Amino acid sequence: MIEVLSVASEVYPLIKTGGLADVAGALPAALGERGVTMRILVPGYPAVTSKLKGGRVVAEIADLFGVSARLVAGRVAGLDLIVLDAPALYDRPGNPYVGPEGWDWPDNWKRFAALSWVASELGLGLVEGYRPQVIHCHDWQAGLVPAYVKYGPSSTLKTVMTVHNMAFQGTFGADIFAQLRLPDHAFSVAGVEYYGGVGYLKAGVECADVVTTVSPTYAAEIRTAEFGMGLEGLLNNRIATVHGVLNGIDLNAWDPSTDPALKQNYTTNTTHLRRVNKAALQEAFGLDLSPTAPLFAVVSRLTWQKGMDLLAHCTDMLVSEGAQLAVLGSGDTELENNLRGAAMRHPGQVGIITGYNEQLSHLIQGGADVIVVPSRFEPCGLTQLYALRYGCIPLVARVGGLNDTIIDANVAALEAGVATGVQFAPATEHALGDAIRRTLALYRDDKTWKKIQRRGMKSDVSWETSAGRYADLYATLIGLDTHDHPDD
Repeated sequence: MIEVLSVASEVYPLIKTGGLADVAGALPAALGERGVTMRILVPGYPAVTSKLKGGRVVAEIADLFGVSARLVAGRVAGLDLIVLDAPALYDRPGNPYVGPEGWDWPDNWKRFAALSWVASELGLGLVEGYRPQVIHCHDWQAGLVPAYVKYGPSSTLKTVMTVHNMAFQGTFGADIFAQLRLPDHAFSVAGVEYYGGVGYLKAGVECADVVTTVSPTYAAEIRTAEFGMGLEGLLNNRIATVHGVLNGIDLNAWDPSTDPALKQNYTTNTTHLRRVNKAALQEAFGLDLSPTAPLFAVVSRLTWQKGMDLLAHCTDMLVSEGAQLAVLGSGDTELENNLRGAAMRHPGQVGIITGYNEQLSHLIQGGADVIVVPSRFEPCGLTQLYALRYGCIPLVARVGGLNDTIIDANVAALEAGVATGVQFAPATEHALGDAIRRTLALYRDDKTWKKIQRRGMKSDVSWETSAGRYADLYATLIGLDTHDHPDD
């Protein structure tokens, strides 16, 4: 067995703000079938510690960046956890990164440096009887782990840095460096220094043995100035160690035949039953109860990155074509207001619910006809994978993981019977409008629509293939012959 420690700032079903939590929660089970034992180091937020019943204290840390802490091991929701219980750092309500006023916690640099430092110490044997061979680090919150390993005591410990979104880099002023427990020479271009400050994600990308992103297309995109967010040069310099590994989804948590969040369960052969969920969805969003009106939906952060401004511009056209729109999400105030304005202009045709609701997100996938993902960049995206699984046709921008996971319903793909959705490019209002009209034309062709729907539902959106890729990466890092690995 290969011992891997996963370091994540959130993990489903304990705490979730985005797709990172889904990945962190689903990967261990998929890897377990491939000879990999994965434990997760996660901060002791209230949402985590409240669910950790019967955990055992495996280490006490008297001085963790000026606070006391302990490590508590336990099993929750099928996950083997090591919880960093440091109330002074993590015992705060609500969002794990943002305070009640909507601003980042001012000590986030310390909160996630502490998480990273503890991870590296676990790799060096902090807990008796446990010594992982590989530490798998997720996003900037775990970005200092590879730096602590690189500049720490010599060891055989290997690190993998996964970038879920290059836009979130964890950059801080140079004044914090003296408190990071790193040697002076680590503040350099080859270390954690980034444009005169400290870059947590940059440190991870620079110092890790292997860098992965969550789709092959995004792995190529981030080596360009348009998508690299300032790290494209570094990524190009280490191109041989950058891999794109597609995310999968938890097929048990997302199963239309058993999902308790749906009003009516269904299978590939009974997609006509989706109409029951559609009616429930229309009711939830205050839309007219119309079984024939094409229902478009969004589950997203309402931000520029997610292309929500493009959708806001297209709402009038969408309604004029006889369609409905249901939006679940929150984010930029101006975009929220624009979409609320559309709902006021078109009562019964456009509805918006701000915030996030896991149950409602499942009902959207099980009841909407189309899920819209018009992102300007999208490292992988999980929404479109859930949509495939639930027979909800994805309408997506041709970027990142959206490009890798959705096959556009062009003439050739329709003739070959492989189409699973609709893609558009570039990310403009005009291109999205054309894609909406193309989607509506497909919707009105019931036979073709059902073929696309069923093809999507039969797509492999599991972790199987991706878990194999990760298992091989781990095996290669620690010198195992992958041909003898359980993956084969």
